[in-house]
This record gives sequence, C-alpha cells and structure tokens, in this order.
Amino acid sequence: MKLLSPAISRLVRMRFWRIENWSRHPVAVQREVLQELVTAAQHTTLGKKYKFSNLFTLKEFKKNVPIHSYEDIKPYVERMMEGEENILWNTPINWFAKSSGTTSDKSKFIPISEESLQENHFKASKDVLTSYYNNFPGSDLLTGKSLVVGGSHQLNKMNEEIQYGDLSAVLLQNTPFWGQWLRTPELSIALLDEWEEKIEQLAAITAEENVTSLAGVPTWTLLLLKKILAIKGKSTIIEVWPNLELYITGGVSFVPYREQFDKIVGKKINYLEIYNASEGFFAGQQSPDDDGMLLFTEHGIFYEFMPVDQYEQKNPQTVGLDRVTIGKNYALVISTTGGLWRYLVGDTIQFTSLNPYKIKVTGRLKHFMNAFGEEVIVDNSDYAIAIAAEKTGSIVNDYTAAPVYFSEHANGAHEWLIEFEKAPENLQQFIVELDKALKNCNSDYEAKRHRDIALRLPFVHVLPKGHFTKWLHSKNKVGGQHKVPRLSNDRVILEEILSIQ
Repeated sequence: MKLLSPAISRLVRMRFWRIENWSRHPVAVQREVLQELVTAAQHTTLGKKYKFSNLFTLKEFKKNVPIHSYEDIKPYVERMMEGEENILWNTPINWFAKSSGTTSDKSKFIPISEESLQENHFKASKDVLTSYYNNFPGSDLLTGKSLVVGGSHQLNKMNEEIQYGDLSAVLLQNTPFWGQWLRTPELSIALLDEWEEKIEQLAAITAEENVTSLAGVPTWTLLLLKKILAIKGKSTIIEVWPNLELYITGGVSFVPYREQFDKIVGKKINYLEIYNASEGFFAGQQSPDDDGMLLFTEHGIFYEFMPVDQYEQKNPQTVGLDRVTIGKNYALVISTTGGLWRYLVGDTIQFTSLNPYKIKVTGRLKHFMNAFGEEVIVDNSDYAIAIAAEKTGSIVNDYTAAPVYFSEHANGAHEWLIEFEKAPENLQQFIVELDKALKNCNSDYEAKRHRDIALRLPFVHVLPKGHFTKWLHSKNKVGGQHKVPRLSNDRVILEEILSIQ
C-alpha cells in the first residue's frame, strides 16, 4: 500500500494536461460529445422515435427532440427496469440510482450505464483529484484513506441482473480496484442500510485508520465526526486523524456548516465543492478559493442551458456554451451516456467564469428546502399541509417554511409559519400528521427523519390572521400576483415575517 499510493499519485498528476485540453476547447469538445451520444443511441427505441440517424446538426437535434421531465421518461425507465434493452441507451442498463421524488412519485430512478460510470462519474472523480494535486503538489492525500460518508446505501434487486439504490451505493458497488484500495471502511460496512448500526461501525473502524480525506453530505459527516470524538475521547478530529487535509462536499450548501467543521476538525483543511447528482457528475472546484466549479465538458454529457424565464413555456428555448452569460440563472438540460435526452435536471445554475467555464448551483426551478439533502419541494409541502389539515379538521390559509440549521447541541429541523382559518384543536397532532405526510411523499425527507438522526420533528408557529398580508405590505407586494413563498432554503424570509409586528 505504501508503495502503491505514491505511484497512483504520480499518475493522477500526469492527467492534468487532459483537463487543460478539454477546458480550453469546450465548445468543440461538446459538439463531439453530442455526435457520439446520438450515434450510439440511433437504434434505440427513443433514437428511432426521434430519427437520430438523420440528425446531423445541433439545430436538428433541438428541433426534433423535446425537453423531457422525469414524468416523460418514466415509461421508458419502467421498461428498462423490467429488463428490456435498447430503450434509451444502446448498452445494458443494470443499475438505477434512486433519488428524491417528483410531483407524482415518492422516488425516481435514473438509469446508470457502464459508460456513465466510467466516462462520467469515475472520470470526473479522477479529474477532481488531478486538479487538487496540481494545486497542492506536495500533498500526501493518497498515502492515506478516503472516507466517503453517505446516507442509506441499501441495494435492491429487481431481478438477477438489475439493481437499484441511492447513487452512493451504486458508485461504491462499482468502484474500480484502485478506489477500493484507497477507501475506508470495507464495502460490507459501507453498504449497511441501518444508519445507527452503520455509524457505530464506521466510527469504530475509521477512527483507527489514517484518514486523509472526507467526502459526503455535511449533516451525515458531522454526525460521524461527533461519534468518533466520543469514542476516542478527543476534542478535535485532527487529534484522531493528524493527516486529514481535504473535505469534499456537495449536494447542499456548505455555508451553514463551515464554522462547525472548522471547530470540530481543529485545524485548517481544504474544502472542495463538487456537483455530483444521480443524473451525472457535472462540475468540481479546481481550487478551494475558486468562485465556482469547473464544468466537466468531456465526460459523456452534452449540456444545454435554459433561461429560467423559459421554464414552463410551450416551446422553451435553450442556449449552448457559446451563448451563456455570467450571472444569469439557467436551468440545466442534459443528454447523457445513461440515456437521458434533453433532460431537465431541475437545478438552476449561474456561470461565474467563461474562460474556463465555471458554474455555481443557485437553487431549484421551484421553491424548495434542501439544507440537509431532503429535497422537499412545494408539491410535497402542499400535499403534507392538506393531509395534516384533513386529519385534524383544520383549515390553513397560508404558510411558509425554512430550515433550522445544525448546532452544537441539536440536529436540524424545519420551521413552519402557518396562518389558520380554523386552527386544529391539537397542534401537536397537526405537526405529527404533517411530518408523517412528508415522509410518505418524499423518500429523502423520510431518510433524514429516521430516528431523528439528521432532522428533528418540525416546529410550527401559529401566526395571527393577516400576518402574512402585513409582510406583503411591508415588501410592497400586495395583489393577486404576489404570494408568500412556500419554501425557502435559508431563513431570510422566515425571519422577516416573524419580525413583523
């Protein structure tokens, strides 16, 4: 192991010229990616439907192929999960990444091909490491172990060949040999489904390893670090892992957690942000100080960018890399080696640089809460409010909700401000029913609420009638077209509303 890691380190450093090549010629590289995608899928069910064999230009591709939501591709996905081949992609799809639900489904299943694993997820991971070594040539990162922290890793079999699970489970199960040597703990522990059992074993085993890097959603990572400190009787993580130098984060904003990580680690380490979703590994910071993440343009994904004002238009228009501008909100539209075609991811991004192309994630197309990876959307909250009101015989006039962030002494939560036309006789029952309904319609929220480990029971403040109207008056937003935002991913609006007298 000691001889192997330095050898891998040298190989990683040698890859940097490839990154320079595709980042300097992104538009040309993207044309090649699109051509390869269309050629590969021309004889699939979807390729035949949209006559891929006759598409020779980007203009023709955009004219012939409509933008797809998950509801649009769901019938194809169901056929693929039953074992049919050549539906969306021309090679067998044996893996599906289960992620948060849409407006009509608790969960959605994203096809993962061998090409999307190798040419996207794993290639992008290597490029993140390459960029890190280019910035820190004296790093000893790969002389130790990498600890990847996730939520539930349960794998489920549809049949003998097809399996599904969350993205981290799929990636761990398919990690190449070099990745297995460098990660901790062993796969059997990493894939445990019961979080309380897993966190105990993770903490006990990894506390004795030489961990040099961490990766994962901040909420779960903090829980593990606190457990390790308790086991070892230490006050900072650096006392347990003196060679820790990097934490890779993504999925939710790291801003609320930065101070807690600085304190619990006990020394300055590097933080890198990545943009890795079930649909693909899209971007990653080249340097901890970068404003934005480098867009991965040669990794099996063709990108289009929809100005947000085009969302829900009859024929929404998209632009390519050569027509984007800095600071404008775009919805991400992708075509991939996993068989997603002009697929609307649902995230909104802005460009922070055009040479090279760097982006930052600005939110979702709809209001949402995702401070803990729960991905609660308005459709979820509207449904839960309606169910809770029905169960308690109450009537809700208006509501808004926002996260309560982790603190040293308590886990996160959701805080709700609700105006009732008819208040429930038992507010606690309303809260329980609200929580139960959210669990029923959103699998990610359900996972974060499991045994109160990441999210506690919601808080509800009952506001007097007319309170939301007062706030709208204060914002000069009174009228039928102005509405109270249902969900926010920060506490700005909620605190403003509470401050109104």
